[in-house]
Amino acid sequence: MGQMIEFPDAFPSVEGEEANDRLRGGVSDMISRAAFPCVVFFLASAMFEAHKQSPRAAALFATQQRLLLSHAAVAHFFNPIGEVEPGLSRRSLGLLATFLGLASRNTAYTFFDESMKYGVIQAIDSQVAGHRGRAKPSPDSLSLLALWYNLHFQALDLLDDGQRYVQFSTRWESLLPSIQPVVANALFFTPEVRTPGPLYRIFSWIDSGGWVMDRLIAGVDRQSFPQPERYLTDVSSIAYLARATGLSGAHTSRKISEAQAIGGLGWAGRPGHSPMWISRGFYEEYAAFQAQKLIILDGALANALSGGAAISQGARNCE
Repeated sequence: MGQMIEFPDAFPSVEGEEANDRLRGGVSDMISRAAFPCVVFFLASAMFEAHKQSPRAAALFATQQRLLLSHAAVAHFFNPIGEVEPGLSRRSLGLLATFLGLASRNTAYTFFDESMKYGVIQAIDSQVAGHRGRAKPSPDSLSLLALWYNLHFQALDLLDDGQRYVQFSTRWESLLPSIQPVVANALFFTPEVRTPGPLYRIFSWIDSGGWVMDRLIAGVDRQSFPQPERYLTDVSSIAYLARATGLSGAHTSRKISEAQAIGGLGWAGRPGHSPMWISRGFYEEYAAFQAQKLIILDGALANALSGGAAISQGARNCE
């Protein structure tokens, strides 16, 4: 799939600053837990491995922009967002992308067309014609989305021996229509999700860049973690990172150089012949982003299971 444009600097105003304050508090509490690094490493490894199962479809989650466009499309399919016309169509996705400040209308159209081409979405009744022909997520893409949720619920369960994975995985088809709109809304209007830290952004806005970060975090030497400032990984080759994630060697090298220039990573010795390290700041940006998602998903599941609890209450399960 083609390269997407970056997010605009401005996006729709956040409704409910108090809810966002509670979300930030829950994230801080989660990060402070002794078990949280294990959760981060689990998610990094699991997300990297998951993309191998269906790389074309998983590419929809491999950049920050595509992640949010995908969530917008599925959420709108289940429950129309704002005043945008109901149903998933080329036109409705274009309207959603601009309404939410996710992408230009043409970028959204391209995203829709590629999703149709690769079977991520499929026509309802007959072929999608023009802007208004309706589509729906394919069974395979919904299964992939369910896997994304399952991995995050497994991660949450590592914190407190909870039962979220079992609760969701045994009835995901009935829970997904109620959970997805809540999750999407929270992702759209959480500033820390929309605009993560500078090191995270270097990779999150390029094709497969999320997998590069996943692989680097997954490769951190657990025996020596944490060190004061730098964490060694088992990665020593940019060429390997490129092959493992589907990026070109030149593109991977350019992004590694950008991160290196601001102190995000480097080599323990000779470049290409020694282990790479990532900075504490790189790890913390990645970990904070994962915590934001986990708090949001935890709240959405609690909301669905209780029949209407506030999303912010989900953070209580991690206290």
